Amino acid sequence: MASRGRKRKAEAAVVKLANGGEGVEEATIVIEHCQALRLEAPELPVKVNPAKPRRGSFEVTLLRPDGSSAELWTGIKKGPPRKLKFPEPQEVVEELKKYLS
Repeated sequence: MASRGRKRKAEAAVVKLANGGEGVEEATIVIEHCQALRLEAPELPVKVNPAKPRRGSFEVTLLRPDGSSAELWTGIKKGPPRKLKFPEPQEVVEELKKYLS
């Protein structure tokens, strides 16, 4: 379990990103991993939890137009510690690049 100090730092980082000096017109939630993917492939739509997520899961999947899918990241069988369930954004971006090339 993360210490209280670490959690507060993470929350502060999200607030900083959301308010990052650009003047947000409405309330905004920033998910760092989605930001990295959107910067790498801005033409791809990103869906966050299109269905109810499974308990303890964190997955990133590329859905192709032909109906197939490619798993970019799964944290289901990772951990403990819990932090292993979540990838570094660059890991997911590198995996996405493999499928877009």
